[in-house]
Amino acid sequence: MIPLKDNIPTNSFPVLTVLLIAVNTGVFIYELTLSPDELKLFVHQYGLLPTDILQLNILNLFTHMFIHGGIGHILGNMLFLWIFGNNVEDALGKVRFLALYFGSGLAAAFLQSFVAILEGSLDIPMVGASGAISGILAAYMKLYPYAKVLTFIPPFFFFFFVLPAWFFIGYWFLIQVLYAMFVPTELGGVAWYAHIGGFVAGWILINKLYKKNLKLVHYSAIRY
Repeated sequence: MIPLKDNIPTNSFPVLTVLLIAVNTGVFIYELTLSPDELKLFVHQYGLLPTDILQLNILNLFTHMFIHGGIGHILGNMLFLWIFGNNVEDALGKVRFLALYFGSGLAAAFLQSFVAILEGSLDIPMVGASGAISGILAAYMKLYPYAKVLTFIPPFFFFFFVLPAWFFIGYWFLIQVLYAMFVPTELGGVAWYAHIGGFVAGWILINKLYKKNLKLVHYSAIRY
C-alpha cells in the first residue's frame, strides 16, 4: 500500500521534516556520483555493521540513517516521512520530534543488529531511515488513529482507497512482523526487525514526549 496524502492539516511549517528529507536526498545524490567500488566503501564506512553496536560506534549509529540503497528505497522512505512526519512534528514540536525520530532510529538499529549477531550475519551493513520513520508511524497512529489516508494499492492501478490511519499503519506493521518471521534477511535484503524495533520505540516514546491528552487529539482527527 502506498500512501498519497492524509487529511490532517498542520498549524506550522514542518521545518525538521523537510530538513530531514533534504539531507537524506542530498546524501543519496552524492551516492549516485560514486563508482560501484566507491559506493561499497562508503556504505561500509558509514553504514551500520552489527559489530558497531558492540563497539558503541556512535558516528555510524547516526550516519546509517541517512544512506539509502536505491531509488525505490529513498522514495518510499521520504514519502512516508513527509505524509506522517509533518503532523507528528506539529504535535510534538521541534526538539521532541527529533528525540522521537532518532530515538526510534537507534532502537531499530540495536534490535536489527542483535538479531544479525544471533544469526551470524556480521558483514552486512544496515542503511536507511526506515527504523526512525517506523517510530513516526507509531506516533501518528497513536495521535491520529482516525485520520484518513488516501491510499494507492497495486495492482488496482485506477482505484484509490481512503483508509483510517489505524488500519493503514496497523496493516503495515503486521506485514513487517510476518516478513521478519518468515523471510530470511539475506533473501529479502530488508531489515524487518529494524522496522519493528523503531515502531515499538515510537509507540512507547510518544507517551513520554506528548504532553497533552491523546484522547483530545483523537477527537480533533475525527472532525476533519
